[in-house]
Amino acid sequence: MHNDSLAQSKALIEKFKIEFIDLKCIDLQGRLHHITLPYHDGILERLLVEGVGFDGSSYGFRKVENSDMILIPDLSTATFDQFRDAPTLSYYAHIVLTDNERSPFSQDGRYIAKKAEALLKEFTGADTSLWGPEFEFYIFKKVRFDTRTSSAFYEVEHAEEFYTNAYHAANPFDVYDDFRDMACKVLQQFGVKVKYHHHEVGERGQQEIETYFSDLLQTADNIVTVKYALFNLARKNDIFITFMPKPMYHQAGNGMHLHLYLTKDGKNAFHQAGEYGNINELGRFFIGGLLKHGPALAAFTNPSTNSYKRLVPGFEAPVALTYGQGNRASAIRIPKYIINPEETRFEYRPPDATANPYFCLSAMLLAGIDGVVNKIDPVKEGFGPIDRNFLEDPKDDHIHFLPRNLTEAIDALEVDNDFLRRGGLFTDELLQQWVNIKKKEIKAIGTMPHPFEYTMYFNL
Repeated sequence: MHNDSLAQSKALIEKFKIEFIDLKCIDLQGRLHHITLPYHDGILERLLVEGVGFDGSSYGFRKVENSDMILIPDLSTATFDQFRDAPTLSYYAHIVLTDNERSPFSQDGRYIAKKAEALLKEFTGADTSLWGPEFEFYIFKKVRFDTRTSSAFYEVEHAEEFYTNAYHAANPFDVYDDFRDMACKVLQQFGVKVKYHHHEVGERGQQEIETYFSDLLQTADNIVTVKYALFNLARKNDIFITFMPKPMYHQAGNGMHLHLYLTKDGKNAFHQAGEYGNINELGRFFIGGLLKHGPALAAFTNPSTNSYKRLVPGFEAPVALTYGQGNRASAIRIPKYIINPEETRFEYRPPDATANPYFCLSAMLLAGIDGVVNKIDPVKEGFGPIDRNFLEDPKDDHIHFLPRNLTEAIDALEVDNDFLRRGGLFTDELLQQWVNIKKKEIKAIGTMPHPFEYTMYFNL
């Protein structure tokens, strides 16, 4: 494997006249970091053995007194970085410890993702999980924001202003269709296959790009790549993009819906013609696990305080732990338009792009595995199927809802986390660090005066 990947890297080095090698990885919360090394003969072979040392405490991984860690490139992820002036070959990196064995770091998201896929085979009999993300984001002409002791504000300027729902709006009113074309070309060159792009519902510049299915690790890598590419492309074009779940009041929020199915022996492992949504027992149990653990799962799929400003009724956002074929207020939607049996799947709608994608996808997979192992039937658990608009026609008083804020999600995670510990994937240390980080964020937001509070209370 190393030999094949090394040969492919050498071919890219020759093709692009590479001058620098760049190693990338994300920190605990999902922010991207990198380190760059001048290229010379033998550097890749040396990096595979020795790696590059770095301060793990600055990534949020370890305390200062025990923070030396090592990055080792995953040669299979080699791509030519289009946003560097000097010809640069970029790799995602594994994080390992400084012991003699160069042991994998238990909080490395890429390591957790690979272990999660191995658990899938062990506990469900399926071979692979395949994921298709939808990326929703806003484009603004200008953005200003600041928070200080004596001031707090944000201000955005948008080139678009539709009177009503802007879903699939056409040019010339769809101002950024050429930008999305350009983005798709860039993503294709980064190895991310795009399914389509379009204007989304939001009337002030909301966009969507959807990509094709990949396995768990590659999908998580692709999510990082998409954000990297779009942020850089926006900078080059003097515009601003945000994946923030709710950047504007009374506008649709940005989600990162995840389409998902399993395969076995190269075939769709969820399909059974004639069943509800053509999904078989394996698929139903997987759905049951996701919905059963939905509140705790939200701590990883929706890990920001802003996430829950999106998860409110009225904006086609998922608010209920239900599944069905039609209602976009449900956490899980089974698309009705699927014709090819090999594409039988469901869409998990709560996640947003503030998530660490490796943790998010791995946690979802572990919830689904738990549903299969424990035969969690979503019908018996009261999760549906529900196809009617239960928000306008609340016949069932027993509908379960997603957490209303990050505090509720973290509280749920502290109570319900055994499913994440399967196979030792989410360790005590990782879970406790995650809870501590999120509680600090909640406290910071909770003690900061909000500009709207001035409107409501300054003259009271």
